[in-house]
Amino acid sequence: MKKKLLSLAACALMGTAVSAQVNVQFHYDLGRQFYPQSQNDRQHFTATIEQFRPDRLGNIFYFIDLDFYAKGMKGAYLEFSREFNVSAKGLAAHIEYNGGLTTGHHCEYASQFQHVFLLGPSYNHASADFRRTWSVQALFRQTFGGQFDASAYPGWQVTGVWGINFARDDMFTFSGYIDLWRGHKGGGDYQVAAMTEPQLWYNFDSMRGARKTHLSIGTEWEMSHNFIYPTAGHKRFYLNPTIALKWTMKGDASK
Repeated sequence: MKKKLLSLAACALMGTAVSAQVNVQFHYDLGRQFYPQSQNDRQHFTATIEQFRPDRLGNIFYFIDLDFYAKGMKGAYLEFSREFNVSAKGLAAHIEYNGGLTTGHHCEYASQFQHVFLLGPSYNHASADFRRTWSVQALFRQTFGGQFDASAYPGWQVTGVWGINFARDDMFTFSGYIDLWRGHKGGGDYQVAAMTEPQLWYNFDSMRGARKTHLSIGTEWEMSHNFIYPTAGHKRFYLNPTIALKWTMKGDASK
């Protein structure tokens, strides 16, 4: 399970007050440098495509992560969610699917992520000017059986999402999420896993006199516990930062 965010945490907004948004991110991953033994096959780059689209019923959000080694693609991962508005005060019904695949650095293995479906309530809130947004989701999580006799199991997930634009002309965007869920340890045991990916962006459109390019430069800090398989020293916590570029299209792409 891995997740990215729109520049305004648009997936936390409800109704049609916010126009559709699409962004493309390109991350240079520093995880291999931080953990050369346990993450020596971690991707070099990740390209992310995200879209958020509100409608009269609620909203649709999805992202696709494409991971690359220097000599080719490592794998791909998808999350797709649909929300149906329940009340005008931000309550919604959330449905989500997660899945993907990955390979080893030298194609020594290929693996499919187990299908995951999530269902539950979501509460979304935004400030009057939409510069501050947040969302909380309490979800039933069903993981289905996978390869290598990976078993299916029910679970739960709690997700928090936030987005803050600040400084003159929205110069900076601080966005992120935190997930807490029931994961599978192996051998029939279960464990609580956690992941958060705060992002900080500098938005070039805030520069006075600058041409509106919708470009941003920033960083993402992936922090996880009980998420990455402990291949060396049974390590459970990992911090994987990136250096990133982002291009955002809001509403009419010609604007």
